[in-house]
Amino acid sequence: MIFEDAHDFAAAVPPRRALAGLDLGTATIGVAVSDAFLSVATPLLTIRRKKFTLDAEALIAILEARAIGGVILGLPRNMDGSEGPRAQSTRAFARNLDRLVDLPIAFWDERLSTVAAERALLEADTSRRRRAEVIDHVAASYILQGALDRLRNIRGARDDG
Repeated sequence: MIFEDAHDFAAAVPPRRALAGLDLGTATIGVAVSDAFLSVATPLLTIRRKKFTLDAEALIAILEARAIGGVILGLPRNMDGSEGPRAQSTRAFARNLDRLVDLPIAFWDERLSTVAAERALLEADTSRRRRAEVIDHVAASYILQGALDRLRNIRGARDDG
């Protein structure tokens, strides 16, 4: 099921199950995963895109192997907040993935996630070649960490009330 609202997504995620974060590009899919306590996002790998069925197979294998409880997809909004062709493509990917997996799926505004990932890799003095290899799954971890932080606030508010 696809959720637009973070509160509804949080309620749909099974307890003590990790989340996966995805940074969808035209040539690659960056994948990051969280711990079961939903506190830390870790870059995992980058899938080279071929066609949807093959991409989905690779992704589903990861989701199943890691007992993932939900998926966060980076939504590439324009800087003014509007949605262009890339955001529409991401929403189409979510609809197609939703037909194949029984997991909650949510979107996270990914504006500047790649910039932040690039900056972090530069600060870590990562070589240009290595940055090219890891940028997508590092960006996916920034997307996922943002969502995890939001979910932690939702859970905290729920526990307080």
